[in-house]
Parts: sequence; C-alpha cells; structure tokens
Amino acid sequence: MDTSRGSSAGLELRHLRCLVAIVDTGSFTDAALELGISQAAVSRNLLALEKVLGVRLLHRTSRTVAPTPAGVQALARARLLLSGADELVTEASAGHTRLHIGHAWSAFGRHTTEFQRRWHHSRPDTELRLIRHNAPTGGLAEGLCDLAVIRAPLDLRPWAHALVGHEDRYVALASDDPWARRRSIRLNEIPDRTLAIDRRTGTTTLGLWPEDEQPAVEYTHDIDDWLAAIATGRCVGVTPRATAAQYRRDGIIYRPLRDAGPVPVQLIWRRQDPHPATHAAVALAIDLYREDHRTGHAAEG
Repeated sequence: MDTSRGSSAGLELRHLRCLVAIVDTGSFTDAALELGISQAAVSRNLLALEKVLGVRLLHRTSRTVAPTPAGVQALARARLLLSGADELVTEASAGHTRLHIGHAWSAFGRHTTEFQRRWHHSRPDTELRLIRHNAPTGGLAEGLCDLAVIRAPLDLRPWAHALVGHEDRYVALASDDPWARRRSIRLNEIPDRTLAIDRRTGTTTLGLWPEDEQPAVEYTHDIDDWLAAIATGRCVGVTPRATAAQYRRDGIIYRPLRDAGPVPVQLIWRRQDPHPATHAAVALAIDLYREDHRTGHAAEG
C-alpha cells in the first residue's frame, strides 16, 4: 500500500463510522447492516479512509477482521471525533428548543412568573431558562444567553434591541432606617445620605443630581454586595422597582422615589443569527409592561 499521506480534506465522518462499525461488529457484512448501506459501500469507505491516512487500518482474513497498530490509534481517534460530532448536532438542535434570557440583577421583576407561565403555555416546544450573570450585557457578550434584559446605561449600538417598558425608581433602606416610616422619598433628599452604587451593572449614576448636590458614594460589586451595604444602615440605594420584587430580604425595605425619571427596560440580542423565538419573547415582554400600565400600576421588570 502507498504509504504517502493524503490530505485531511478528504476525510469524512462516514469513513470513520464505517471503521468503527467494522471493528465493533466484526465483519463488513454486519457493519453494512448496522449502517444501512451496502457491503460494497462499507469497503469503499474504508479504502477511502486508508487512502487519506496513508496507512492500512485492518488485517482482513476470510474469517476475522482486526485493527492494525495504526488502526488501533485511528479507531480511538475516530470514536472521539464521532462523539464530538454527535454532541455538536445535539447542542445545535437543542439551541432552537431552548431560549436563554440573561439578566444582571432582575429578570422581569414582578412580571417574571407571569412571563414564564405564558411562555410555557404558548411555546411549550421552546424551554425557557433565566440566567443571572454579573456583567453589563447580562451574559450576552459572553455567549451565555440568547437575549438579555438590560436596565443599566449601556451603548446599545453593537446589539439589536427593543424597548419593552419602563420601571419607577425606588429607594432601598434598612428596615430600621428613620426613613422607613415614610411612604416615599424625594430625589433631592438622597444627597444627605451615602448612596450604594454598583458601577458595573447598576442603574443608578450620579447624573441624577446636579454636580454640586451629589451624594457621597460607596461602590459595590454586585447585587448581594449592594444589599449587604444597605442592610447595615450605612447606605441607601436607588433601584428600579423590579429589584424590590425579586430581592425581598429581611432587614431591607423599599420606598417609592419621587421626582425621578423611570428606568427604561431593554431586551438586547445579537444582530447575526438571532434565536428564532426572539421576537416572541420581545412581544410577550412588551405585552406584560403594557398591561401593567393599563391597570395603573408602576411599570417594572
């Protein structure tokens, strides 16, 4: 046999499947039955593989088939490649039957449960998974989700996006804070306190106040760090009402913030090759926020 090696460009998965089937079944005839092709096709595929690799892979007699030393190595590699190919097909096909929505702090706030219920009812063929990831894009840039709920200020130009609603701002306080007895807090009162801000994924910036009236700030790293700083009483926080819906904690209460504009809620996704269910998810989120507005409640996410 010519021992000069051919190009790997001629290597095909069907060649590898034939090699594995011949060895596993013990004959060309049984391999053909297992693969649903003719015995001649099995022989052709094996010869093509040996030509590509430039080595003989099997010892063949009238009764037995056994791999050569080179065949043993090729067989092990073939099993790995075929396994990887099968996993790729499974993952790719599952990608369209599963929708991942990422978020940094809150998913859809008090709408989250209703979003999940309606999704399950209307799209039972597409599993919904909500993923929290402490990143500005909620895991979208990292490839962890198909869409992401965004509330923090973000340059949206790299992404396809849709505004789904707005959320009123609330003040997070320690439950024993003197302000806890009040029904609401004014925006111009916040500078009298130390404000906890998450620079990475939070929605609050000092731009809410005039430059000469900005509060002192304690920067935090994520939602848990932010809540811990507020629970001690040394800080207060300003946040969309969605946080109050999804992060009810002992020792912390939430009060409406007056005189502050609402927080826009965006869904963002990759422009190239969006998930087929993207527009259905956007439409459902918009409907939930619109219903909330119609009933006269503060919009939240």
